[in-house]
Amino acid sequence: MKMLVARLSMALMFLAAATVAVANPFKSKIITGTDSALVIAVPDDHFLKITNFTQVGGTDRGLVAVTLTGEDGGSASVLSATRIDLSTGSNSQNFPEIGNRVIITGPANVTVQPVAGATLFISYRKDLNEGAAGGGGGTVTPIPTTPFPILSPTPGVTPTPTATATVTP
Repeated sequence: MKMLVARLSMALMFLAAATVAVANPFKSKIITGTDSALVIAVPDDHFLKITNFTQVGGTDRGLVAVTLTGEDGGSASVLSATRIDLSTGSNSQNFPEIGNRVIITGPANVTVQPVAGATLFISYRKDLNEGAAGGGGGTVTPIPTTPFPILSPTPGVTPTPTATATVTP
């Protein structure tokens, strides 16, 4: 009995470790026309990756708006929703739209406003920017560059042939 419990606990431990190792950090949200706006805060040294933004219904297009909160400031719409056409009438001949992806670096606030009569679906992941100082307030030390020789296609000195006269008796 002890051997069975030991084997089952070992198997459970491996399954738990595998679940943590492949845990999906992506989040998904459904936004209907009556919901409040979705606001995602992206702190400094982080990024937000939006991989899916689709829309069913409505006449206006859903938008992802970004407001930079750093020293540069400013705001812009960076992504529009991909429409999914479920109609069977004359509009059913529309070609499928191509969905785009976007990566937004912090510090910024990302806002998705609801659209009247539409259902929006967004999938995103917020993660630490590995190329930055690590998010711990550390400093980035620049790597010094060493100069390298510059080669010229034309040499500095061009040899010229000279003739020497010899006297023969």
